[in-house]
Amino acid sequence: MTTTLPLNSGAHIPQIGFGTSQAADAARSVAEAVRAGYRHIDTAQMYGNETGVGEGVRASGVPREEVFVTTKLNNGHHDPTDVHRTFQESLDRLGFDYVDLFLIHWPLPFLNTDYVDTWKAMLQVQETGRARSVGVSNFQPEHLERIIAATGVVPAVNQIEVHPYFANNELREFSKARGIMVEAWSPLGKGTELSDPVIAELAAKHGHAPAQVILRWHLQRGDVVIPKSDNPERIRSNLDLSGFELTEQDMAALDALDKGEEGRRSPHPNEFGK
Repeated sequence: MTTTLPLNSGAHIPQIGFGTSQAADAARSVAEAVRAGYRHIDTAQMYGNETGVGEGVRASGVPREEVFVTTKLNNGHHDPTDVHRTFQESLDRLGFDYVDLFLIHWPLPFLNTDYVDTWKAMLQVQETGRARSVGVSNFQPEHLERIIAATGVVPAVNQIEVHPYFANNELREFSKARGIMVEAWSPLGKGTELSDPVIAELAAKHGHAPAQVILRWHLQRGDVVIPKSDNPERIRSNLDLSGFELTEQDMAALDALDKGEEGRRSPHPNEFGK
């Protein structure tokens, strides 16, 4: 069983999760992941796979209450009325009575609908008990400051891009200082970092796969990770991170790979969706 970390909502989130995507055979891969020991599944309205995710959790044979499930609000649904309507649609697709975590997927600060109003609607959803915790994804410091100042409520999670080439330390530190759990999406840098010489050397040193070395770096930094894979062997390997530990020197070598903004794999959140 993976380690769980406390959220400011009072819930606990498994530190290693299983990421899903549009291309994934969600029902099969989710069932495979849960049977392998994952107890945290990440999906989103945008991915179009919530039905398969729900089917996969049920097919795994593991009780629903033992699996932490996250979904995220799609970009076209920021209007408060749409938040409530499409959240219920997500539950219907999943076949669940609740989700453990509901996130605003992107801040979209250029929309006519202010993300502060979207956040207020998210809090109303949480009050119904159908979302046990609520949070955000890809929110920058100025976005976080605005929603906290407007509502007095701190998001439970900020799911952001983090990997060795883009450590995103300023945003990580800002979030953590306010009690917001940092969750790393694309923790393996979309696979482009697996052949880096530094990572390859550390993998050889520890006798583990490059992906395991990168994921171990994340865990020792205290972040939640949600690696993706449709390959059963890699699904199991990405979860098997307890048999070794990176030294301070190892961690420093991985920290030194950070390229800053040049390492970002996605558009800046202020530009995404324009």
